[in-house]
Amino acid sequence: MNQTSQTHVIVGAGHAGGKAAEALREEGFDGRIVLIGQEPEPPYERPPLSKDYLRGESGRENAHLHPDGFYGDQQIELRTESTVERIDTEAREVVVDGERIGYERLLLTTGAEPRRLSVPGSEVDGIHYLRDLSDADAIAARLERGGRVVVIGAGWIGAEVAASARQKGLDVTIVERGRLPLEHVLGREVGEIYRDIHRDHGVELVGGAALDGFEGGDCEVRVRLADGRTLESDFVVVGIGVEPRTELAEKAGLAVDNGILVSERLESRVDGVFAAGDVANAYHPFYGRRLRVEHWANALNQPLTAAQAMLGKPASYERLPYFFSDQYDVGMEYSGYATDGDEVVLRGRPDEREFIAFWLDGGRVVAGMSVNVWDVNAQIQALIRSGQPVAVERLRDPEISLEDLTEEGTS
Repeated sequence: MNQTSQTHVIVGAGHAGGKAAEALREEGFDGRIVLIGQEPEPPYERPPLSKDYLRGESGRENAHLHPDGFYGDQQIELRTESTVERIDTEAREVVVDGERIGYERLLLTTGAEPRRLSVPGSEVDGIHYLRDLSDADAIAARLERGGRVVVIGAGWIGAEVAASARQKGLDVTIVERGRLPLEHVLGREVGEIYRDIHRDHGVELVGGAALDGFEGGDCEVRVRLADGRTLESDFVVVGIGVEPRTELAEKAGLAVDNGILVSERLESRVDGVFAAGDVANAYHPFYGRRLRVEHWANALNQPLTAAQAMLGKPASYERLPYFFSDQYDVGMEYSGYATDGDEVVLRGRPDEREFIAFWLDGGRVVAGMSVNVWDVNAQIQALIRSGQPVAVERLRDPEISLEDLTEEGTS
């Protein structure tokens, strides 16, 4: 079939969807592209929503993925404020607000949505979640009014929102089910460092806490803890993780397990249907297993692989997981994939918040994070990819370069 007569549909007009439409054109597809999103906004990046955009330091247009006119210039049909009601994989059609659109290839970039609390009072006004620009606008307006905020959850979103609120001068309390911020992803040693970073900036951390419920309303929310304590706040922000948006895929008969199951080509088990971004649980050749990664780099990079695969080109997504975070004056970059049982080794000056953390499994580096140490991500990734054991004492020694460690591992 002539390419110009084909239609490729992308469901989900977030970061991954916008990059996929761009990649299809860059890869030479000259047929019809329909990009469908529920939000009124064109595709945008989400990292600023908990950082500079939330603090009012960066404008709305800076979050947008492409300049004005891009979609028209590229002949991409961007349908905002549109709802895909269902997918008919046998007819190769999507139903959008009652209209049926046929497709040769379908890409699902439906993303993820915040987990919701289900304790008593969790629906009162004054409790906010952060996922999209409208959420960020609502929280930013509350930050401008000052006062007291309780942040539920000390993962990446919770920690970044807490930092932004503190930078805006609010009194901030973090309530975390675990003992430490980010402990479930970074482990105890690094979690303690981030605990101290927040404490040094005046944040109160209530760790090991279970919620009992909420009371109040828009201008005052009381947070009840299971141990009987009550925390007073003007508003609450909840950041307890996200769930992949798989409802459309499930109803269409796609295989779903913690996301849409796809190959290294990001292709599902249904002919002509692909998935990328937060919703994709993709086979990763380097790890020999499926990974679902919820970070910016996946939304940025996976769409090129998906576009190539949709066009029948050789394609395999093999980038190592990567993410970054900025809290106060502490910036970090993380590469790789670590689990709870992995050994943690630190090099540098953790007390001065300038160090590298390595996670080891069987003596092999499986992940690395640089904190206020820059231009080392490529070396950390090379060390991970070498797959060779590295002596702990040499990892700790800052006098031994990362390049030398990698060369030792591959020799």
